[in-house]
Amino acid sequence: MTLHRNVSTGVSDFLLNCFVRSPSWQLWLSLPLSFLFLLALGANTILLITIRLEASLHEPMYYLLSLLSLLDMVLCLTVIPKVLAIFWFDLQSISFFACFLQMYIMNCFLAMESCTFMVMAYDRYVAICHPLRYPSIITDQFVAKAAIFILARNVLFTLPIPSLSGRLHYCGRNVIENCICANMSVSRLSCDDVTINRLYQFALSWTLLGSDLILIFVSYTLILRAVLRLKAEGAVAKALSTCGSHFILILFFSTILLVFVLTHVAKKKVSPDVPVLLNVLHHVVPAALNPIVYGVRTQEIKQGIQRLLKKGW
Repeated sequence: MTLHRNVSTGVSDFLLNCFVRSPSWQLWLSLPLSFLFLLALGANTILLITIRLEASLHEPMYYLLSLLSLLDMVLCLTVIPKVLAIFWFDLQSISFFACFLQMYIMNCFLAMESCTFMVMAYDRYVAICHPLRYPSIITDQFVAKAAIFILARNVLFTLPIPSLSGRLHYCGRNVIENCICANMSVSRLSCDDVTINRLYQFALSWTLLGSDLILIFVSYTLILRAVLRLKAEGAVAKALSTCGSHFILILFFSTILLVFVLTHVAKKKVSPDVPVLLNVLHHVVPAALNPIVYGVRTQEIKQGIQRLLKKGW
């Protein structure tokens, strides 16, 4: 990853200016954002410890959930502490290296999270549509291969994003109108043509996230078709409950992402600060709610947490 430093102007860092048109947002956002951040870290830590210590949870579905929790925590830790430092202490400065590193982690781990949802959807598809074959298809080896695929695909394909931005010539302007080092927010400060950056970001978003969402949609369409064919009493409700938690998590992930995209499309009618806010929330809201949804809706996890709490006391 090549980072360009403009020697002639002495620019060696960026300034993150969060809400240019609504600076008062920082005051009322700081407390709820802090709460969500602590909730995300605490809930995901409890979930990971429970899955690690409870032998009954040593199954492929829970390994995938553990991976999702780890990704959520990394995204949270990459974005929220810096945002809170800006809100509380006005620490707007961020070095070139830290900015492009944050940019890479955000793009890479967001794509990894999307890919994990896709693998989890396949897991639920096999569980509902081919229950007898589930133990032979969804094995520990399958999870290991899926994790390698998730890592390799997204690490490689997202690497050009900070590399392309890092090669640009930054000629004086260093104030990013965002709380985070989003690719296009940084690139537009450059004096160079950023067409390649825009095209790659667009193509990558539709190729990675788009293909994942299509496969998730196909999986749930097949699941719904299989469920509606069940005739046994209570079978439909039982089948839907097994994938209900996962579906709720996908809604958290995709809804905020969709609203973020729509506000960008309709940016003339929406304050430029709204996409900035949604971008920040997308890195903490799903992370805070995901473990709670699974903890509340999944009996095995709920019982595991209760046993751990009893042991602790």
